[in-house]
Amino acid sequence: MTTEKLYYQNQYIREFKTRILKQGEDEKGTYAVLEQTAFYPTGGGQPHDTGTLNGVRVMNVEETDGEIRHYLESPLEELEEYRGEIDWDRRFDHMQQHAGQHILSAAFEEAFGYKTVSFHLGNKICTIDLEVPKLTDEETIQAEKLANTIILENRPIEAKWVSESELSNYNLRKKLSVTDHIRLVIIPDFDYNGCGGTHPSSTGQVSSIKILDWEKQKKNIRVQFVCGSRVIKQLDEKQKVLQGLTAILNAPQDKMEEAASRVLLQARELEKTVEELKARLIEHEAGSLLNQAETIDGRRTIQAHFEDRPVTELQQMARTIAATASDTLVLFINETPQKLQIICSKGKDLAFNMNQLLKKVLPAINGKGGGNDSFAQGGGDKLMSPQQVMEELLNSLE
Repeated sequence: MTTEKLYYQNQYIREFKTRILKQGEDEKGTYAVLEQTAFYPTGGGQPHDTGTLNGVRVMNVEETDGEIRHYLESPLEELEEYRGEIDWDRRFDHMQQHAGQHILSAAFEEAFGYKTVSFHLGNKICTIDLEVPKLTDEETIQAEKLANTIILENRPIEAKWVSESELSNYNLRKKLSVTDHIRLVIIPDFDYNGCGGTHPSSTGQVSSIKILDWEKQKKNIRVQFVCGSRVIKQLDEKQKVLQGLTAILNAPQDKMEEAASRVLLQARELEKTVEELKARLIEHEAGSLLNQAETIDGRRTIQAHFEDRPVTELQQMARTIAATASDTLVLFINETPQKLQIICSKGKDLAFNMNQLLKKVLPAINGKGGGNDSFAQGGGDKLMSPQQVMEELLNSLE
């Protein structure tokens, strides 16, 4: 039950008529195998087509066990003939991106000898992995310029079936993984590549190529790029962002970087000022708590209950008190909507071990935590009231 592949006869076919050879179901869903199809199945780095068969959505297309399976939203009625229609915008986008990848990969190899080792055609951007340890701005600019020159020259893109013995007639960009049913995609005097995907008939239909970014992988450089209509989409998105920033920063586009740097510098200075003021407030609060210290069992003790305070502030406050008053014990309970937090600290003249004290109390609230002789912290479930936890801490000191 071999399906005739219309997309290889004419990649511009959008509608076709066919018969069903088989309907079935597997782990991916209900599928149909057709007598002939224009739906391209996932393969060679190119995603599958979508569309309809007699109005029923074709969600996925894959070649499995020698069959091209069209996965459907619902089973098809039994009819003599079916009308297939592919989502042309999706197909042509894939054709632009795939052909653009051939051109860009050939440009990097032509200009610098950099080979492409993998390709991914994503929903928004495409990537190629170059077999090089690093890449420069100058190299990407030159490769992009060469690629767009090939596009502007509107060279033909030819798909050709050849035998293994004929391969010596072509300067292939990479070694082929098959020895029969060999399909070459050719851009004359520029790129000769084995490929089973769909491409436009000329480079001009790719429209344009834009490299967006690149990053270091383990051994290669991954280049992000877009082609054709995706270049316009990227330009639209970035233009909207720039217009928004122009209004926010009150600066024209050519002064945007300078204005953003100025705002970031101001923000850092404000953050520094805020931190300094917070530190002063904590010192002031620590002094106030120290003045309210009680003597419990002959020990100068500060016990305080807080609600939803940042634990870093309480840590700083407890350490500040202990450093200021060497004979003082500090016990803080912080209550958040989900849990209880405990902070224990002491001055250097006291003989208690804060880590041991905390470990005695934590089991009562299913808690975890730890520390050292002079400072410990932990937290657990709200199985007790803050007052009960404080009593447990004081009792444990005895």
